[in-house]
Amino acid sequence: MMMGRKTSYMRDLMDSQSRPILPTILVVDDEVSIINLCKALLKEAGFTVLEAEGSSEALRLCTHHEGPIDLLITDLVLPPPGFQLASTSNQFPHVNGHELAVRATMIRSGLRIILMSGNPDKELASHGIKRGTLPFLAKPFEKDRLITLVHNVLAQPAPTLAVEPRACAANDTDWFG
Repeated sequence: MMMGRKTSYMRDLMDSQSRPILPTILVVDDEVSIINLCKALLKEAGFTVLEAEGSSEALRLCTHHEGPIDLLITDLVLPPPGFQLASTSNQFPHVNGHELAVRATMIRSGLRIILMSGNPDKELASHGIKRGTLPFLAKPFEKDRLITLVHNVLAQPAPTLAVEPRACAANDTDWFG
């Protein structure tokens, strides 16, 4: 008998003693109000929630958090907290939400991704992302939309992501890592 994806997902949420194992979700946004809203809605739905106000903090969490991180929900636009030059020695650089997703999946295999933005068409296009490539949540959103999307994404296999090199002139400088 074959198990469907949702049945398999539910089975994976149970440990050997039939206690639920709650997925852990990392929410990343530069707006604290969005982080707090997501955190409240997700906790109410029974998820464990980690939070980060930027990509540097999120990458640090992905690297150092000892428990699982099953899903990353990140805003596409993550303005830098302050000016910083790119550096190859910076293990946790400031990057946009899509690049954060790529880097986080390299740190955490099996990590699932949801991107979000208040201006999806403009932001997806400006980052070279085609609609439908990754699960997407448009802001503002309703509680049911968030929770349903989270369950659906957790029931699917993790994506394979890669950063495509940007076209640039020979004298371009990468100011943000």
